[in-house]
Amino acid sequence: MTVNQPKGHRRLILWQKSVRLAVEIHRVSRRLPKHELFGLAAQMNRAAVSIPSNVAEGAARHTTRDYIRFLYIARGSSAEIDTQLRLAEELGYLSGDDLAPALAIADEVGRLLNAVITTLHRRLNGPPPNP
Repeated sequence: MTVNQPKGHRRLILWQKSVRLAVEIHRVSRRLPKHELFGLAAQMNRAAVSIPSNVAEGAARHTTRDYIRFLYIARGSSAEIDTQLRLAEELGYLSGDDLAPALAIADEVGRLLNAVITTLHRRLNGPPPNP
């Protein structure tokens, strides 16, 4: 394999967008107050890294059911990010303008996660349970 040929998960739009989200979250979290370095900032960064990591791990699994399980974990981390960004705004740490790019990418990643989960569920056995 050459350097220009990505592994399976790297070709996934979902993985690419979730990496972009993780980068944006790290950028935004650096603007939080120093006293949040080991609190909200660390939690945001862990949740953000968890999304592409779980997409990649699920894609590397041998069964669709395993893949779906990892996508559900990624979706939980996506919900954490949304909550943490909104908390940062409510606490007055970041403005809506500061958060807009991260929230837009987070919304897109959430929609992609739901779409992939739905598609994989249908492939397995019909529609998924309600999200």
